[in-house]
Amino acid sequence: MLKAASAIAMKDLRLVLARGTGLVQALLLGLLLIFVFSLSQQVGETMTPQGAAAIFWLASAFCQVLIYNTLYSIEEANGTRYGLLLAPVPVQSVWLGKALSGLLLLLVAQLVFLPATVVFLGQKLSSLWDVGLLTVLLADVGIVALGSLLGALSQGQAARESLLSIVLFPLLVPVLLAGIRVGAGAFSEEMVEGCAQWLGIIGAFDALFLGTGIVLFGFLYGGED
Repeated sequence: MLKAASAIAMKDLRLVLARGTGLVQALLLGLLLIFVFSLSQQVGETMTPQGAAAIFWLASAFCQVLIYNTLYSIEEANGTRYGLLLAPVPVQSVWLGKALSGLLLLLVAQLVFLPATVVFLGQKLSSLWDVGLLTVLLADVGIVALGSLLGALSQGQAARESLLSIVLFPLLVPVLLAGIRVGAGAFSEEMVEGCAQWLGIIGAFDALFLGTGIVLFGFLYGGED
């Protein structure tokens, strides 16, 4: 299953990077959000670390929607979705492959969003940057697991972008809140109270949607349009 998932992920990455449109749109949207929020500050005013972390994760969440719309539209546009379903590999390999490729694309986008947050929102990385990095990695795992699952749900829908956004954002609230609370420490020297509990929420979120993806993906992706 891992070998098939890796092959699907590499195929998706080659196609997305060759076209460039999906990743570029996601990057531009995220950067635009960060820049627009920077304009809300008065001259010389600095945004709070928690506010900066919130904007970083908001940009990441919108970026995620565009990434998974792009990843799942590859087979949909070419009519090859059922080819993947008929391949002699577990159907969960498709979910895992899409999650892996989405994770790599999201990390690339966040490597751009982080310096943009520092520059435009007047932040600086503190000595707690390692905790912030751990938070980003853990949160991204759950985000891509959910995004890959709901990307399959949106296939065949006339307004799949809207459907993915409507379903995805409410479910992301717990992990985004945890990411904002703990991630704020990366921009300040004070770690938020209850850091371990917030990280526990992220871990539970990851476990929930990793398990849900394994169980439900075949039904969602192989169902009738």
